[in-house]
Amino acid sequence: MAVLSRTRSSVAEARAKQRGREIKQWVTAFPYLAPSLVLFTVFVFAPLVRTVILSLYATNPIGQMTKFVGLKWFQRLVENPVYANSLLVTLKFVAYTVPGVLILSLVLATLGNLRLKGIAFYRVAFAITISVSGATAALIFMFLYHPVIGTFNYFAQALGFGRIPWLTDTSWALISVAIPRIWLQTGFATVVLLAGMQGISEELYEAAKIDGAGFWQSWRHITLPLLSPSLFFLLVVITLNAFQTFTEVNVLTAGGPVDSTQVVVHEIYRSFYFNGQYGYASAQALVLFVIILILTIIQFGVIEKRVHYA
Repeated sequence: MAVLSRTRSSVAEARAKQRGREIKQWVTAFPYLAPSLVLFTVFVFAPLVRTVILSLYATNPIGQMTKFVGLKWFQRLVENPVYANSLLVTLKFVAYTVPGVLILSLVLATLGNLRLKGIAFYRVAFAITISVSGATAALIFMFLYHPVIGTFNYFAQALGFGRIPWLTDTSWALISVAIPRIWLQTGFATVVLLAGMQGISEELYEAAKIDGAGFWQSWRHITLPLLSPSLFFLLVVITLNAFQTFTEVNVLTAGGPVDSTQVVVHEIYRSFYFNGQYGYASAQALVLFVIILILTIIQFGVIEKRVHYA
């Protein structure tokens, strides 16, 4: 019994020391974490709590809560065809931009990984878009889309297609907004993929070459699998950015024509700032938050299982 008692005492003492070390580690780490915690609290957690509260209240024209309405705004979202249209437009926009960025950046990164003369200049050229803002990109493409002096219509006419109403036709408007978004994000995605490619050991390619594998076989069976972590990272980031697109839509079309480019974030902006519907806009923001959260969980729960971590 005495031995058992001493053993229990030793275990309790060891646990107490472990807790003491953990507390000391937390106390030591807290000053370093404090700035980030303050920023997250002020700019993320507090606005999120405020949004949840606003979504349950009616407000006056200056945003002050006047009456508790419960889930009224969420019910209105379900019944409002305008919001349903904005969700559909957003999904189409994501379908245009995410595959477009991934495929184009994969091609550019593959070309940039070749050992050719002057390849450094090529790598710098496609990376320039990293320094371009969304508003700047939208303004550049606004001139390119100009119906009279625009470069795109000049080439369209030269090829015999006639002038294309890029931003004024419902069939072309969303694609026209997606193109600058694809152009803007391709540079960043290409740099990430190129870094991943250059991190793959040359010994693998040499072994494949000895076995008689050509460029395409090596790319398919070595490059692509080992690049899957970078591709997965880009898939998550680009998808999140696509769901939150605002600048290109606001500058190029302001949601038109006939709401054909009215994505969810621009609908939230219009409801909040122009219509003064603070509770309704907050409900829209929460629904978008839940959609993005569910999609991210699915990506990590399903797609990440296919990622090959070396």
